[in-house]
Amino acid sequence: MQTSDARTEPLRDRVTNRNSNLPLLQRTAAVSRTTGETDVQVTINLDGTGQCLAQTGIPFLDHMLHQIASHGLIDLDVRATGDIEIDDHHTNEDVGITLGMALAKALGDRKGIVRFGHFVAPLDEALIQVTLDFSGRPHLSYGLDIPTQRVGTYDTQLVREFFVALVNHAQMTLHIRQLDGINSHHIIEATFKALARSLRMAAEIDPRRAQSIPSSKGVL
Repeated sequence: MQTSDARTEPLRDRVTNRNSNLPLLQRTAAVSRTTGETDVQVTINLDGTGQCLAQTGIPFLDHMLHQIASHGLIDLDVRATGDIEIDDHHTNEDVGITLGMALAKALGDRKGIVRFGHFVAPLDEALIQVTLDFSGRPHLSYGLDIPTQRVGTYDTQLVREFFVALVNHAQMTLHIRQLDGINSHHIIEATFKALARSLRMAAEIDPRRAQSIPSSKGVL
């Protein structure tokens, strides 16, 4: 396995500053990860406008990445090739790994961020709660009960695998709770929308502590 930074897209150079009283931060990252099974490139801008290019070879995963970008106001460029002739597992997991790595890199030392985020997202009958902490300690508490094995061609067991990979490499604590829902597509999409809004909240700069690490220990 090889991991390296890649400067391939102008996306990483586009940074906005929503509050003129805050310092301009370069909260972007580009990460490339290549294994014997997959080749994944992710570019991320935490202070974006929700632009997304997702080409993973897994249409439903692309749809979910668009939810993260759109509702998190994160610019994303995700491109992957993998052994999907076997199944989607390796590509799905490695996209989660690489996205997590890019997220961690863009956050840097996490100075000034709100750190905690939470959101409850409805999608018709589905209602999903997501709470996260950019704690530096990977942990996933996963409470989805998805009633069908597939949404289209996508194996719904891969939802948990994506989040495991994301959490471990973004080094965050993530709790997902299903409050209601009977439609598999609605449950999964509401989860990604709630994740996106939680990421947006947690990654925002807190103007009252913009120059400090949001921890009593002084490090995350």
